[in-house]
Amino acid sequence: MAGSDARDVVLARIRAALHAAPPAREDVPRDYDVAWRGGDPVAVFAERAAEYRATVTRARDVGAAATEICARHGARRLCVPPGLPDAWRPDGVELVAGEGLDPRALDGLDGALTGCAVAIAETGTFVLDGAGRSGRRALTLVPDLHVCVVEAAQVVGSVPEAVAALAGTTTPLTFVAGPSATSDIELDRVEGVHGPRRLEIVIAD
Repeated sequence: MAGSDARDVVLARIRAALHAAPPAREDVPRDYDVAWRGGDPVAVFAERAAEYRATVTRARDVGAAATEICARHGARRLCVPPGLPDAWRPDGVELVAGEGLDPRALDGLDGALTGCAVAIAETGTFVLDGAGRSGRRALTLVPDLHVCVVEAAQVVGSVPEAVAALAGTTTPLTFVAGPSATSDIELDRVEGVHGPRRLEIVIAD
């Protein structure tokens, strides 16, 4: 068969395939098992978040806990999102509205104090939704310290439960598990490469 004839045959087969009706799609069952059977989700979240080298504090008085954390880290100026509750504000610390700050200004602060959208016991992860108490993502990417308040009622057991809780969210979601960390080919851990080196989680009971 000459080269041009072979080309015509191949092209004819491609045209025929393109005009053929696509195969019928099969419905994929999505009945995920979302039931949590791992015990108290708040306790499991605290344990697994600590395994990621986050420091976890359970407190009834979030403001007092935040004050102690700031004193421990020598943090005197924190950026905060617009939806931060007054009861979470630490004493003796300057709180700076972070929404209009550029990265250089954020880098000049000691840390960030935010809430979250939901937390997941199964993975020791909390989710920032870029709005309300979470604030825009830059607030928790640039400063070296992130203090995140997780309300006990926000903790769900499994990832499917978290996805269901976040249904309808249109802002970018960020899943955070521990302080920023990476490792090279020799598995040497380096923290703070693309986010805060220090992560403090306050579970508000």
